[in-house]
Amino acid sequence: MIRPQLPLNALRAFEAAARHLNFTRAALELCVSQAALSHQIRGLEDRLQVSLFHRLPRGVALTDEGAALFPVLTESFDRMAIALDRFTGGRFREVLTVGVVGTFATGWLLPRLAAFESAHPDIELRVQTHNNRIDLAGEGLDLAIRFGDGDWQGQDCVPIVDTPFAPLCAPAVARRLRQPRDLGNVPLLRSYRNDEWPRWLQLAGVNGVEARGAVFDSSLTLASAAAAGAGVALLPLRMFEQDLAEGRLLQPFTQTLSLGRYWLTRLRSRQERAVLKRFRLWLQAQGGLDL
Repeated sequence: MIRPQLPLNALRAFEAAARHLNFTRAALELCVSQAALSHQIRGLEDRLQVSLFHRLPRGVALTDEGAALFPVLTESFDRMAIALDRFTGGRFREVLTVGVVGTFATGWLLPRLAAFESAHPDIELRVQTHNNRIDLAGEGLDLAIRFGDGDWQGQDCVPIVDTPFAPLCAPAVARRLRQPRDLGNVPLLRSYRNDEWPRWLQLAGVNGVEARGAVFDSSLTLASAAAAGAGVALLPLRMFEQDLAEGRLLQPFTQTLSLGRYWLTRLRSRQERAVLKRFRLWLQAQGGLDL
């Protein structure tokens, strides 16, 4: 298909003038004279055979035709800028957009990002956090990392990290806990998964203790509450290694419970492109699972 040559300078002049609704400010932005900018817009109007602006005594206003053209140009220029930004140092950077459950992002992925970027300088990773509820197609994601059993309809799921759960709390609370049944004397902070504490208490041989503490929608806020002394939280150990190492959180009991894994998920309807495969292989190597 043969396309007519686009008057890019005139289109840029119109977009700037429509954004500012002022020819003088638009000309300053584009480093041209107001007369030159006005000439470019006049030429564009002659070419399109429509008026794009109402010339008013003080400033300008968009005509209906100008109002229709303006958002199309703004989006197009933004998309071109994004595409051009992907060329760095003479190399094209692949963009990979990944939705990551917040606990995994903070406790596992972020400390390893520098290593990933060093090993894959041609991949621009864009991370969006979520609370384990995600719509890959609706949110425009290439991949998602989430926690569970790996059974999500219509998705190809690859396990990447195992992490047992254990009770964690602030040092002051830990001093009050000598045996698991002492948990009946402190608030047991909860997530939206109601079966976690009952399963751990059964594993530890504790009867008659109920979880009655506050409920949180993410492990990050759950851990923050525990570190502040609000109670004991059942948390994935590998996601809070730094807090444990620095003493903000302590593990008062050795019993651990497996509640699931972290998985890398992709829609089965979409082919695994090379950049997706590279990220998957890196995650699997970092996760250390013997698959």
